[in-house]
Amino acid sequence: MDINLQKHSDNGEVEALLDTSFGQDRHKKAAYSLREGVAAISELSFIIRKDSYLIATLRFWPVKLGKYDLLLLGPIAVLPSLQGKGYGITMMEYGLKQAKKLGHKRVILVGEESYYSRLGFSRKCAKSIIMPGQNDESRLLALELVAGSFFGIKGIISKYN
Repeated sequence: MDINLQKHSDNGEVEALLDTSFGQDRHKKAAYSLREGVAAISELSFIIRKDSYLIATLRFWPVKLGKYDLLLLGPIAVLPSLQGKGYGITMMEYGLKQAKKLGHKRVILVGEESYYSRLGFSRKCAKSIIMPGQNDESRLLALELVAGSFFGIKGIISKYN
C-alpha cells in the first residue's frame, strides 16, 4: 500500500471521508477544539489511494502541554468498506515512524485503549494529562516516541499558538 503526503487538492476528499466515518457533527468533539484555527502538520498528513480513490487519511496536529510540544494523532479514517484490513494500523505505524524521524517525542490521541495499545498507546502514559472537554478520560491515551518523554509531565493540553 502506498502512503503519500496529503496535498491541498486532497482536502475535499479527506473531509468527505471524515464525514462518512465520523459524521458531520464530528467538529463538536473535544479534540477538534484543539485543531480549530491550527493547521495540521503537512509533513505528517497522509493519505492512501486505491484505484485513484481516497480510502484512508491520517493527520497529526501540534498541541501544547505547558512548555512541552505534543502531537495529537487524528483523525484517522478508513473507508468503512475497507476497515479491518490493516490500512489504519499500517498508516499509523508509518506516521509515528515519520514523527519520530522529525524529532517529535510525545503523541496523544482519543480512542479505545484496546485498539491503540497495539501501537504502544496507553492510558498510563496520559494519566496526569487533561484534555479540555474530553468527558471520558479513559479514552485519552499517550505514546512516548522517546522513552521517558512523558515522565513528570502533567497538566492541561492546550491549543498550539
